[in-house]
Amino acid sequence: MSILKITKKHNKHLNNPFPSNPKSLSIKQGTLLLNYQTTLPHHHIFTIGNDFQLTWRSENGGCVSISHKTQPRRSIWSTIPGQPFISAAMAETEVAESRGSFMIKDQNVRLLCNHQTIEDIKVLKENEQDFESGYVEFGSEYPVVEITGRVFGMRKNKSVLNQEKWYSLEKDVHSYVKYKLLFAQKNNNQIGFQIKLGKQNLVSSPRIYKGFFRKPTRTRKIRVRLFGSFSNRKRVGMDSSNEEESVAMKDGGNDECFNRICFTYSSEKNERFFGFGEQFSHVDFKGRKVPIFVQEQGIGRGDQPITFAANLVSYRAGGDWSTTYAPSPFYMTSKMRSLYLEGYDYSVFDLQSSDTDCVEGRILYGNSPPELIEQFTESIGRPPVLPDWIISAAIVGMQGGTDKVRHVWEELVAHDVPISAFWLQDWVGERKTVIGSQLWWNWEVDETRYHGWKQLIKDLSAKHIKTMTYCNPCLAPTDSKPNAKKNLFLEAKELDILVKNKNGETYMVPNTAFDVGMLDLTHPNTAKWFKKILQQMVDDGVRGWMADFGEGLPVDACIYSGEDPISAHNRYPEIWAQINREFTEEWKKTLVGKVKEESLVFFMRAGFRNTPKWATLFWEGDQMVSWQANDGIKSAVVGLLSSGFCGYPFNHSDIGGYCAVSIPFFKYTRDEELLLRWMELNAFTTIYRTHEGNKPSVNSQFYSNERTLSHFARFAKVYKAWKFYRVHLIKEASQKGLPVVRHLFLHYPNDDHVHKLTYEQFLVGDEILVVPTLDKHKKNVKAYFPIGETCVWKHIWTGDLYDIQGSEAYIEAPIGNPAIFVKNGSIVGEEFLRNLREYRIL
Repeated sequence: MSILKITKKHNKHLNNPFPSNPKSLSIKQGTLLLNYQTTLPHHHIFTIGNDFQLTWRSENGGCVSISHKTQPRRSIWSTIPGQPFISAAMAETEVAESRGSFMIKDQNVRLLCNHQTIEDIKVLKENEQDFESGYVEFGSEYPVVEITGRVFGMRKNKSVLNQEKWYSLEKDVHSYVKYKLLFAQKNNNQIGFQIKLGKQNLVSSPRIYKGFFRKPTRTRKIRVRLFGSFSNRKRVGMDSSNEEESVAMKDGGNDECFNRICFTYSSEKNERFFGFGEQFSHVDFKGRKVPIFVQEQGIGRGDQPITFAANLVSYRAGGDWSTTYAPSPFYMTSKMRSLYLEGYDYSVFDLQSSDTDCVEGRILYGNSPPELIEQFTESIGRPPVLPDWIISAAIVGMQGGTDKVRHVWEELVAHDVPISAFWLQDWVGERKTVIGSQLWWNWEVDETRYHGWKQLIKDLSAKHIKTMTYCNPCLAPTDSKPNAKKNLFLEAKELDILVKNKNGETYMVPNTAFDVGMLDLTHPNTAKWFKKILQQMVDDGVRGWMADFGEGLPVDACIYSGEDPISAHNRYPEIWAQINREFTEEWKKTLVGKVKEESLVFFMRAGFRNTPKWATLFWEGDQMVSWQANDGIKSAVVGLLSSGFCGYPFNHSDIGGYCAVSIPFFKYTRDEELLLRWMELNAFTTIYRTHEGNKPSVNSQFYSNERTLSHFARFAKVYKAWKFYRVHLIKEASQKGLPVVRHLFLHYPNDDHVHKLTYEQFLVGDEILVVPTLDKHKKNVKAYFPIGETCVWKHIWTGDLYDIQGSEAYIEAPIGNPAIFVKNGSIVGEEFLRNLREYRIL
């Protein structure tokens, strides 16, 4: 029976400009029943570990809830009375793939089991776990609470009747499966949960289901559904008779098995959901389905007409509101509830409702958003403190070769621009393709373009300016590159460390105008080999690099580890980050003397839940050079705030955006005003870094004229003026996981107006309030001063004070004077203002 169908659409040149959206399993809720043999009382409290408790109540059909013993009346997780909290199904997965973009659909749903029984709830003490064969160890603090029962499906047109009497269901059940749900304390503030399904059973004449249930009363609570998918895929078959390549992955046996689990629980109508990784269109996700899958963010993501054009020429290249490089199966809510999934399976969080044979995750306890972030990052890991050099001044991103770099450097010095580093992504050379100029993906310096490479690095270093470069986990054949010293693609192929296709051959992955081999990061020899490439780069004097990509592992790839390719797809960017991080740590251990304080930095765009543990820094990927909401300057703010909820504390965007489009009828190029406003915005993020974009010649650049250079210098100094506070926030992030740039919800969770904010304003730490100008020709903005603190906010340019909590005010914000506020009289505010005066900004 087909489980996974993959359709390749890399080479389609004309596509539906309005492609269908991802479609996940939709389960109609059934009924929760008590097994007629159960001895459960009507109300009981079960102890979980030392600090948590689970409460069972049989009223209104039955429900369970979890609370911390310090606040026993405050539920941090609960089910909906009378409704099942575990459902299961068998479904096919259809994946359409094109150059790092994926559309996933659940098709042909069968064996839907949407009714649930509870047979027993019991406390397991140490050595009392009675796991069936195949159950994984659930190591945790004892006691553990175990809920057991069955989920079952009814024959067509049959349902469970809500009557207060015994009722035999046996004649209408078509299939069932046993389940175990375990809750165990992981630490003082986290509960782990694990759902395991047994073997599926088809029913012909069963003697299984007898239940007693009561008609549920009306409730204000709504459903939150968490879908997990898994498979037992063993064989791969290929059907290439079509123009589009289709791959069908099949189960190894003859019996169908459940490969969908739905975990359903309650939330309140006015509860808002924040998180889910780096998201670009929304901050609150109530009322939406959120898929968790690493992929290209898309060009436009719903902004028109560019999304239409991108989809037309390349399948789903436009993306949509949910596509992102760095999703995370984690959220927190306005009611201080928080949960995340473990593992790497594709999952969907269904927050729309208005009323794997294993799924694992954790439920978090905390009384404030910062507490929940701290608890979450304690589990997934936190990044190290960034070195002083990268947070001190501007990172100058440019291309063009040695002579151009030296010329721009002279101009920057003339304009007194504080510089930390030059980031030179074209160090590997430039190749001409049908879509313009691109890089040679062969990670060695192109000495024709960058003649005197080592001397350039040495001269910059003499002025305390670092050099940064670019790499990614893909390799392009260099047969047509005239000055290549090495052919890294051929080396990797001979070492057998490239991802393979189903025939055991090197998988040539389409990427824009050329195909590449992709490193198999699960192969034991890959990391050592790639670290040699990084070592050569660092030996030349390079001290940082962009570790790009990580989101494009094909879901039909065959990799060394043999793991499920969909799970491997989500795990791949984490391994990519880990290899880069391991190298930086190993290199640092080799240092002696004064240089021992040096540190390397790499920054990434792709990630998953645990990537912050490994990556030193993030950037948001390829925003459009536009004012639009889903993929322009506004989305850059949303990406900062959403990722900050999820343990990504150090993040930033390209100043001015990246993606320009210059074709007939569709022109998106970076105008000067957008560039200037983006400079103002990024002066209040962790890193202040420019990018020329994918089409430098059509974009306004920081070096374009006197105005752009002066503005760049001004806001590089503004960025420098709060470095003292940035150092503090970076240390705090490394210790607690709190982001440098913060949504107001983190510090004002009880202010309902704050819950509605997206890109309109944000906090730097809790001392600086930024209200950026994100619309063209706009000269004023509306600032909101939150409820919950007695401080007075001071406008840094005028000195005006705003002391009315919960009030709004229109603030003049001409170019050069964006709306920035500090807490009046605070140490941070006073030092920031003092530095601005010293740098002659005020």
